[in-house]
Amino acid sequence: MLLHRTTRMKPWRRLAAVVSAAALGVGLLAGCGSDSDSADKASDNTSTTAAGAFPVTVEHAFGSTKISKTPERVVSVGYTDDQTILAFGIKPVGMVDQYPNPAGQTPDINTQWPWVKDKWGDTQPEVIMKNGDSGPNYEKIAALRPDLIIAVYSEIDQAAYDKLSKIAPTVGRTKAEKEPFSAPWQDNALHIAKALGKAEEGEKMVEDIQGRLDAAKEAHPEFADQTAVVLSWYEDSVAPFTSTDVRGRLVSGIGFKYRTEIDKVADGSFYTKLSPERIDLVDVDRIFVINDKADTEALKKFKLFTNLDAAKNGKVSYLLDSEGPAVGAAISQGTLLSMPYAVDELVKSVGQV
Repeated sequence: MLLHRTTRMKPWRRLAAVVSAAALGVGLLAGCGSDSDSADKASDNTSTTAAGAFPVTVEHAFGSTKISKTPERVVSVGYTDDQTILAFGIKPVGMVDQYPNPAGQTPDINTQWPWVKDKWGDTQPEVIMKNGDSGPNYEKIAALRPDLIIAVYSEIDQAAYDKLSKIAPTVGRTKAEKEPFSAPWQDNALHIAKALGKAEEGEKMVEDIQGRLDAAKEAHPEFADQTAVVLSWYEDSVAPFTSTDVRGRLVSGIGFKYRTEIDKVADGSFYTKLSPERIDLVDVDRIFVINDKADTEALKKFKLFTNLDAAKNGKVSYLLDSEGPAVGAAISQGTLLSMPYAVDELVKSVGQV
């Protein structure tokens, strides 16, 4: 089973330099041709940014990028960057396919989450990379003729960045981020907002969500006395997420004490699979499980898990990932658009168990 970055984990490979310079040149030439109707429609719906916001220079992990004018055709190479871009009224012309679309289902599930559906409308962006691919499709990106590429919530390396930069100005992950996917959601949001010339709007959106987190913490002071962890069932193992992953940050954001010992075992990854003898790492007061039905049922049959005090005492919140209300997906994506829904549903789940 293919597992995706935003919830169903997979051991991520470094993005390979899969396109030669010659092939990239072909892609750039292809960009001079006509684009798909969906891409044009996305561009037509781009919101207007005050011209005075540009030029702007954004410092990031791979250097600095100057954006000279208001971007109108933006490609998202980050797994959730499309949602942050969308939060500012800009419909990306290209995006990563985070969750595999169910066979025969249209439109793409990634444009149908409750927190993005209205903003996408009828627009269907071009998929420039599927979850599990070794890297983005450079020729496809070039054909979209972007004037800005956002690769913030991404694991691209220097080689991939250099290729993308030949196509259009590219903004990589934040300069302070030590490991891919470890930056605070606030930093990622403000980073992208600056690149779009929407810095003030970004600050206001972040403040609003932080206010929602603070309100939840204030309403539930009892959370501060409880340890917690977020985990999934993956490859017949209990697999907790680290405290620096967006899932861990959200749980600590509403007041719980996260089991930070998991970070050491994960050794730079955003999650780790536990051997039976390390099940103690998830022996906490409150457990949040993100899985769809089949994996949830498998986890409930795993005796080492069901023997945990939290499981025996009904202190486990089982949150469906992409199925049903997709609360797990909202938590895992942790974007300006999904966070309000994620915070409300996460707090609600505690009261339901």
